[in-house]
Amino acid sequence: MTKHEQIIQHIISLEVGHKISVRQIARALAVSEGTAYRAIKEAETQGFVSTIERVGTIRIEKKKKENFERLTFAEVINIVDGQVLGGREGLHKTLNKFLIGAMQLDAIARYTEPDSLLIVGNRVDAQELALHDGAAVLITGGFDTADHIKQLANDKELPVMSTSYDSFTVAAMINRAIYDQLIKKEIVFVSDIFTPFKDAYYLHEHDLVTDWYQMNEKTRHTRYPVLDRDNRVVGMVTSRDIMGENKSERIDKVMTKNPLVVQEKTSLAYVSHMMVWEGVQVLPVVDDQEILLGVVSRQDVLKAMQQIQRQPQIGETIDDLVSQNLELVDEIGMVFQTKIIPQMTNQLGTLSNGVFNSLVTEAARRQLLQVKKAELVVENITIHYLKPVPIDQQILLKPRLLDAGRIYAKVDVDVFNNKKLVGKALIMGQIINR
Repeated sequence: MTKHEQIIQHIISLEVGHKISVRQIARALAVSEGTAYRAIKEAETQGFVSTIERVGTIRIEKKKKENFERLTFAEVINIVDGQVLGGREGLHKTLNKFLIGAMQLDAIARYTEPDSLLIVGNRVDAQELALHDGAAVLITGGFDTADHIKQLANDKELPVMSTSYDSFTVAAMINRAIYDQLIKKEIVFVSDIFTPFKDAYYLHEHDLVTDWYQMNEKTRHTRYPVLDRDNRVVGMVTSRDIMGENKSERIDKVMTKNPLVVQEKTSLAYVSHMMVWEGVQVLPVVDDQEILLGVVSRQDVLKAMQQIQRQPQIGETIDDLVSQNLELVDEIGMVFQTKIIPQMTNQLGTLSNGVFNSLVTEAARRQLLQVKKAELVVENITIHYLKPVPIDQQILLKPRLLDAGRIYAKVDVDVFNNKKLVGKALIMGQIINR
């Protein structure tokens, strides 16, 4: 392993809640502070550590996909620009729910439970009650707390935090953070759909062409990654590469070198675009060192795209908003209608250019789906904004399929408001058949 990888593994091996510093890592592993700093930042990106102002960097438990909507107390302190008064050892813990302590003490007792967060003002009795019930405390208004509360927080390893914001603002900020994470949760990455290394088929550079034929008979696949002795991807071999070659020829003599690869963090949308653009069926999935982690196929991508369309939306992006509000009003003529709601407008109260782009793209996508039963990957879009569209106005979108071949499609979209043409778009893209 490289020094960078060794540091990452060392950080992962530390206990959850352990405090980390650049100097400590550099000394423990005999590396430079620059190398240690870069590795800590990478571990933070991967979700293994969290850096908190005035506290430092601590090892946290990486979130599982199903618990993505939960926040750690370390994340809460960053969200509300707060400071930790006590119980720092519990910052890595996850909160299940939060409540505002604007009620009598006996009512608070009914709602506080382990792993919850009480948002309360300068009420020492409520803070003590929450800690005894296993809940963390966030004090609003910038207040401090009593020394015995700080000691109790340390004993129970439950954070007591303070922020200058009021209770309503804090609750809104935490809600917004959870909502943002739910939107991220919906984004599908290669890591969610790829076939892992142990189930993948591959060849080594010293194998022979005859090995390709044997694997082809067993798997019925025609495209395999080629690995070196360290399992790094050095090529790709397909039926086209071995056609007419002697069966005793080595694979590294016929393979395609420097193949396209993707990483686990690559999004589904990007992978589908690559596959269509480059005309490939399978892509190797590698780490930063080009070591094979698995493969992702066109079938994996299509299956995931179909699954996403069947799932209910949890968070709401602009694209979700556009899709939900775009209604088919004429099935024969393929005419769509939508109302310009406040979220779709710019500072002037008219339809924003970005939303206009999303609207015409979605209309074109649905047109192609209806006619060709295929998805559209946009490559080029030309838009003419003829007139502004005010808020609360209805617009009609009329897409027309100008040309559709086996790979490419061209769609023209006219946009009307009160029977007047307010915009036009010409969209060109590639087709992904279902």
